[in-house]
Amino acid sequence: MEDPPYETNLMRLSEILGALHYLRPLCGSSDGSLWRDQMQSLLDAEVQDDERERRFIERFNQGYRGFSSVYRRCTPAAQEALARYIDEGGALIRNVTTRYNR
Repeated sequence: MEDPPYETNLMRLSEILGALHYLRPLCGSSDGSLWRDQMQSLLDAEVQDDERERRFIERFNQGYRGFSSVYRRCTPAAQEALARYIDEGGALIRNVTTRYNR
């Protein structure tokens, strides 16, 4: 099965969700499992095969590990990364839903 034309955007979104899952609690948010739940919703909506699911999960984990290896506490740089990722994730979602809405 061929990947959809917005695959790159969804892979990046998966990575952002992983980063948010790490950074938001680090910086005092009480989101709990919100970002992991959002990732599960993305998987439920988009993934029909094991290989594609594995790629999505790898990107989520990559986003999480990338920040967990650098930040042990909330710093101004972590807060800036958090703000940028929220903006980028929102832009990706708007782009995909505007251009490819079924």
